[in-house]
Amino acid sequence: MLLTRRLILAAGLTLALALPASAQDADWTKVVEAAKKEGKVSLYTSVLGGPFHIAVTKAFEKKYGIAVELLDVRASELRERVRTEQATGRFLGDVTQNGQATLTRQEQEGVLQPHGGIPNIENLVPPHAATDVRVPSYVLGYGILINTNLVKPADEPKSWMDLLDPRYKGKIISDDMRALGGGQIFFTATYDAFGKEFHDKLATQEPVFSRDVGNDERRVARGEFPLRIPQLFSNSTLLKGLPVKLVIPVEGAPYIRFDLAVLKNAPHPNAARLLIEYYLSPEAQAIYADAGLIPVVKGIAEKANPDIRPLASAKLLGTSDPNTQDAMLDLAKQIYK
Repeated sequence: MLLTRRLILAAGLTLALALPASAQDADWTKVVEAAKKEGKVSLYTSVLGGPFHIAVTKAFEKKYGIAVELLDVRASELRERVRTEQATGRFLGDVTQNGQATLTRQEQEGVLQPHGGIPNIENLVPPHAATDVRVPSYVLGYGILINTNLVKPADEPKSWMDLLDPRYKGKIISDDMRALGGGQIFFTATYDAFGKEFHDKLATQEPVFSRDVGNDERRVARGEFPLRIPQLFSNSTLLKGLPVKLVIPVEGAPYIRFDLAVLKNAPHPNAARLLIEYYLSPEAQAIYADAGLIPVVKGIAEKANPDIRPLASAKLLGTSDPNTQDAMLDLAKQIYK
């Protein structure tokens, strides 16, 4: 009798646990159906033509038959476009993708809305976490680009501290740390990790600032500079055949995470949710990993191509904070005059 009662209770508990999951599956099926009826989704991004990005959107279109209308511009232009549309009541965009700090500010400005739930969020790996508004999509990691003809294997930098070696005085080309971008990410992450003294010393190395990323990488390849900082992982994969190498310092990689969010009053809200869900799918995350980006969901980095796996699983050092971004820019201007 007691055993029978326990079996009944256990069966009831199993059914109670199963019902919410079934309900969730049914609800998401309705989202997918509604998204297909909407037929299209507008995506605003600041990827600037990354082939990996096009591959993901094309794969989404093929899977769901939903057209992706893409606006791909610089981060500052994108933020202004969203601000203007929202202020004038012209709600054209559905999903926006930008750096975590920028999206945090846009959330504070009230131009984003809660996404309503994304099932694949449960597959995110620390330190990446979603909110009811912002959802991580991928991570850009930064290391050091070296010219292999000028830097012998035994002399390759292994730590960010190696940038302070006197042999590199005047010989480091750097993304400008006094402006938004990779240089500012590097400045903030290493300032937080190593303190002001690190940058005081690095400033005496007289790094050459530039914001022409593609050309700067080739200047290293041509031997004009032995080192470039910070170097995007993904860009280094496009430099095959040139005498350059990406080094990831032992302390880890400064990084910027790109998040996704639904714009306020999105005209295609269901397609927006489905697109964000797809960005966290194994298919999309694998495309990112193979392009030298860091995936944000579990089980992807381990399956990346062997030559790219160290990039996909790189240790992270730190990133920028939207609450201190302006102060850090001012500090960089004081140190690097």
